[in-house]
Amino acid sequence: MKHLQKNKNISHFSNFKTKAHAQYFFEIQCEDDVKILQEIIDFAKQNKLPLLFIGGGTNMLFAFETFEGIVIKNSLQGWKYDENTKILEVFSNELISDIAESLEKDFGQDLWHRFIGLPGSVGGAVFGNAGCFGLETENNLVEVTAYNLKTGQIEILGKEDCEFSYRNSVFKQTQEYFIIKATFDLSEKIEKYHSDVDNLYFREYKQPKGNTCGSFFKNPTVDRQKFFANFPQFCEENVKSVSAGFLLEQSGFKGFHLGKAFFSDLHSNFLMSEDNGNYRDLLDLIALAQKTVQEKFGIELEPEVRIVGENGELRS
Repeated sequence: MKHLQKNKNISHFSNFKTKAHAQYFFEIQCEDDVKILQEIIDFAKQNKLPLLFIGGGTNMLFAFETFEGIVIKNSLQGWKYDENTKILEVFSNELISDIAESLEKDFGQDLWHRFIGLPGSVGGAVFGNAGCFGLETENNLVEVTAYNLKTGQIEILGKEDCEFSYRNSVFKQTQEYFIIKATFDLSEKIEKYHSDVDNLYFREYKQPKGNTCGSFFKNPTVDRQKFFANFPQFCEENVKSVSAGFLLEQSGFKGFHLGKAFFSDLHSNFLMSEDNGNYRDLLDLIALAQKTVQEKFGIELEPEVRIVGENGELRS
């Protein structure tokens, strides 16, 4: 097929930088390229090939050396902000941190200040309802323009249609949409999302740098009564979840190495890979951490990062 590249090296499209290739590869660089999607989907169906959509690679672990299918890279960029209406429209592969920084610097719009330093694209943030320090992607979202992979139609989904929840959305649940762009209303007051944490200082000095996708596991919900006896700090009023990093540190994983995979000694929930690392070490360490935390606390850790196998299946 003329639009597809063969045997493409995609190692640099995941922050873990593990060795990975794609049997076929297609890059969406403009809206006209979206029109070619149906042709590629039909080709995939005819040849029984799985599809894998990727963006900035900040929230994905390639659990393969070769993806036996078609990898579709989102490179859609561009954005505009109306100072009068406070409406922001962003194409999906723009980096959310860059947008937040530009809004504050060029327009004095600081509602997204908490997103400065947050890794990933706007599309990825919408996909996983990313958030930090009290601000979630869903908070100011108005609508999402997306290509429906089943119907071949471009749809506009309102906020309710997106079915947002903690680190989840209809896009993540169904895997049936390619996100083209998103629209946000930034007219709210920043005080609504106040946090005592200085996110810029925190990211500079408290979070490690290197081959990592950031926080790997979701913060799990806890049963307050069940944990009251041994862990009263979990049972503060309105506390419904516990830090995955705390559970990992208490289980001995802070700075723990397995092969070329390790958890950071700065932040226990930052799974990292050494240069020239491999996905097998990462998977083994993930499994060991989940097993150990389950045995010690009775809590199942769920990955926040997407783990994708060679045939496109999601793993946990």
